[in-house]
Amino acid sequence: MAQLDFDLFNTFGKRLVFGMSLPTLRNDLAKVYEPKAPAPTQRLATLKKAKEAGLHVYVAVAPTYPECDEADLAVTLRAIAELDPLTVFHEPINIRAENATKIAEASRTSGIRLKTEVFASQAAWSSYALQSLKSVWRIAREVGISDRLHLWPDKILGSRSIINSMPDPEAYEKWLRTRWARISEWPR
Repeated sequence: MAQLDFDLFNTFGKRLVFGMSLPTLRNDLAKVYEPKAPAPTQRLATLKKAKEAGLHVYVAVAPTYPECDEADLAVTLRAIAELDPLTVFHEPINIRAENATKIAEASRTSGIRLKTEVFASQAAWSSYALQSLKSVWRIAREVGISDRLHLWPDKILGSRSIINSMPDPEAYEKWLRTRWARISEWPR
């Protein structure tokens, strides 16, 4: 539907940045996690058309799912790099609210084996989330978009207990705060 308004959006010039979430390119996973959202392949096609229409774009690689392994993240980030986005946000799926319960139910009803064990405890989720953030950071460097990457680490990951559990707490905290506090660019 957004494509219908690209001409209107263009009248805003650099005051408008068009974007959407693209957590994966796997339509099967997105159908389970985001059943009412357009398929990722449709979202990518819309982002490509927005870029072709002359719009500035951003992409939220959020929320990534535990099933989004390094290969999946690499495919997704390569496709995003081709869009030349102003900003790329990343956030692993969180355990707030009723997410874990809804995901477990979706796993049971869809017949797709989901990695619900990452929601079993705060420690399990923190380990998964940190790995996801680090993987996206590394892959973004490999595909040339790390300068536009803005990580959205959950506040739990900045807690003193998590920081102190790291092999090098000082380096971890510096890395986390730098990525967390990044200010996204605006079109020139």
